[in-house]
Amino acid sequence: MRNDAITKILLSESEMPRRWYNLVPDLPTPPPPVLHPGTLQPVGPEDLAPLFPMALVEQEVTSQRYVDIPDEVLDVYRLWRPSPLFRAHRLERALGTPARIYYKYEGVSPAGSHKPNTAVPQAYYNAAAGIRRLTTETGAGQWGTALAFACAQFDLECEIWQVRASYDQKPYRKLMIETFGGLIHPSPSELTAAGRAILAEHPDSPGSLGIAISEAVEVAAQHADTNYALGSVLNHVLLHQTIIGEEALLQLAKVDAKPDVIVGCTGGGSNFAGLAFPFLREKLAGTMNPTIRAVEPAACPSLTRGVYAYDFGDTAGMTPLMKMHTLGHDFIPDPIHAGGLRYHGMSPLISHVYELGLIEAVAKTQRECFDAGVRFARTEGIVPAPEPTHALAACIEEALRCRETGEAKVILTALCGHGHLDLPAYGRYLAGDMDDRELSEDALTAATATLPKVPA
Repeated sequence: MRNDAITKILLSESEMPRRWYNLVPDLPTPPPPVLHPGTLQPVGPEDLAPLFPMALVEQEVTSQRYVDIPDEVLDVYRLWRPSPLFRAHRLERALGTPARIYYKYEGVSPAGSHKPNTAVPQAYYNAAAGIRRLTTETGAGQWGTALAFACAQFDLECEIWQVRASYDQKPYRKLMIETFGGLIHPSPSELTAAGRAILAEHPDSPGSLGIAISEAVEVAAQHADTNYALGSVLNHVLLHQTIIGEEALLQLAKVDAKPDVIVGCTGGGSNFAGLAFPFLREKLAGTMNPTIRAVEPAACPSLTRGVYAYDFGDTAGMTPLMKMHTLGHDFIPDPIHAGGLRYHGMSPLISHVYELGLIEAVAKTQRECFDAGVRFARTEGIVPAPEPTHALAACIEEALRCRETGEAKVILTALCGHGHLDLPAYGRYLAGDMDDRELSEDALTAATATLPKVPA
């Protein structure tokens, strides 16, 4: 079959990458250090040990370019990996574009998203360290679902705080998490001091990922047999996700294609980094030169409008200080349907790469994204989660530019999850009952007014 006629590009299990890729050694300058909030000095392993097993702490700070994937993790990965790379022939024809559009589909995982790529190794390393329970936060519920599944594989308990807005919008996520054995609470909750403080001031708070992180960290810190797990933002999480891009490189090579444009949605940054970082390695090495574009919601635009500064990863100020693009740890985003993108900050590593000018970023409104999601569903047959509709909107925009210029660009995107449990959001869109939310200048100024004071 001709390369340009292939729809599914598959890898065998024997071709699955056996190493994760760490971008840091290949960057022209290292990222700024993470700081202890009390001393404002760089954190050491002992500062992170109360929340994470030492294996993950070592991965967080490693200077090694590659990290071997344990056999026990590979065994679980084989339930869905390698994931397929699709050529979007029908979408291309509907758009009338000469561009070639490829999408790496992570919705084939047990959780229906890319999140198990890091949930499984995090559960494995914690179980190996003798931990019995993991706590975490979740927005749309994909991370909570993934961690509940991963904990079931290694006989760990899993307790989850889900952002209240998403908890109410997506009841079937709760049921899926409980089916995998997880315990889930809406956040803010009365179960923690952090949650009670928020509810005392804002009884009807829709919650935020920052608040939910505070609650999960608080509980983990109080129990010796309990650790905290994070689904995005941190270096070790982004590291685990690079299996996406490593597979995509092998798959595109099978059809003799190199991407001209790479597009991914960004909330905390794990899905975007997972696809983009291996290609960024090749760009830095001079073997290809793609434009790499991050796409975020206009209601929560940390990269495009946030401040590059040290800030807390959570609302209560329990985490170390990370230099990142942030809207302020007190920021409560509007309850848009892309719950996984409603985080006040961006991964420090992605923020650093953005500051170096190695990637670009754009923001999209809710209705434009759902329009792209519906168009994609009606051509490619997959209902995407609200989060990757942001990347699809930017893909379609680029493909339509190619129609005007006649350029046959290769466009690669990450379809990081399906939207089967997000159908009420599609119902709102199809009924014409969805509004666009954009962050106002006044709200941005207020949200960034309480950033921690850190000496230069």
